[in-house]
Amino acid sequence: MSAAPHITVLLKEAVEALAIKPDGVYVDGTFGRGGHSRAVLARLGPNGKLIAFDRDPVAVAAGEALKDPRFELVHAPFSDFAEALAERGIEHVDGVLLDLGVSSPQLDEAERGMSFRFDAPLDMRMDTTRGMTAAEWLADAPVADITRVLREYGEERFAYEIAKALVAARTGGLVATTGQLAALVEKTVWTREPGQHPATRTFQALRIFVNQELEELSLVLPQVVAALAAGGRLVVISFHSLEDRIVKRFMRDASRPPQLPARLPVRAADMPKPKLALVGKAVRPSDEEVSANPRSRSAVMRVAERLDT
Repeated sequence: MSAAPHITVLLKEAVEALAIKPDGVYVDGTFGRGGHSRAVLARLGPNGKLIAFDRDPVAVAAGEALKDPRFELVHAPFSDFAEALAERGIEHVDGVLLDLGVSSPQLDEAERGMSFRFDAPLDMRMDTTRGMTAAEWLADAPVADITRVLREYGEERFAYEIAKALVAARTGGLVATTGQLAALVEKTVWTREPGQHPATRTFQALRIFVNQELEELSLVLPQVVAALAAGGRLVVISFHSLEDRIVKRFMRDASRPPQLPARLPVRAADMPKPKLALVGKAVRPSDEEVSANPRSRSAVMRVAERLDT
C-alpha cells in the first residue's frame, strides 16, 4: 500500500521561529521528507549550512534527491548530535529544529508495523537496519516489563491486563503481526475513549519504547544548548504529552539560574546565569491547518533562545 505524502506540521511557524541568518549554520534533527529542511535552505544564503539527521533509511534515501552543496544528511539518531558536529569541525550552530514523532509514510507503510490499520509484521523500528523489533521484544519480555512500558509510554490504564494477555498468547504462538496485537488488545480492553481504537495506546507505547524516543530526546537537548551560539534558537515540535513534558521542563529549567544550596553565601552578581530565554508561548496549529491535516492537531511548538553567558 502506498503511503500518503507527508505534510510538514507548523512549517511556516517553525522556520520563522529559527530567525534564520543567511550565513548561519542550522540543524534539522528530524529530516523526514525534508519539508522543514527545504524551507530553511530557501532562507539561507550561499555561505549558509544545514545539517540534517534521520535514522530512517527510507528518509535518508529520499534526502539524497536534495542536491545542494549547503546541505548534508546524516544517517543517525539526533542523540549523535554532538559527535556528528565534532566530526565535521562545527563548534557552534545558529539554530536547531526538532520535529518529533512519526512521519505519515512511517504510519502509512504497512511493512513498518507501526499502525493497527494494516496487518503486517510487528516491527515498529524507525531505523530498520538495527535494533530489536517490537515482536522480538514481546516474545521474551515478562509481564512486569510489558506492564511498565505500556503504563509509562502509553499511559495505558489496562497495562497489566494487556501484558498478561500478551504473555499468555505466547504459549499458542508469538504475537508477530500488527493485526494479532490489535485483536488481542481489543479483546482485553473493555472500555475506551469514544473514537479511539482500543490498541492506540499500546501501539504508541511499544513504538516509543522500541525507538527509545523519550531517552533520545532527553539526551539531545543538553547537547543542543551546549552547541548553540549566543542568540541561537532551539525549536521543538512535540506530538504527545510525554514529549512535550520533557521539552517544557528542560526549557523552563535552563531559563532559570541553577539551584544552589540554601544559605550559600553567593552575591547576586556571581550567580550562574541561565542558559536559555523562553521565546513566546507554546504554538499550536491553526484551525485551518488541523482541518487540512488532522494529524497536526496534537502538535505543540516551543521555542527558546541561547543567552550570551
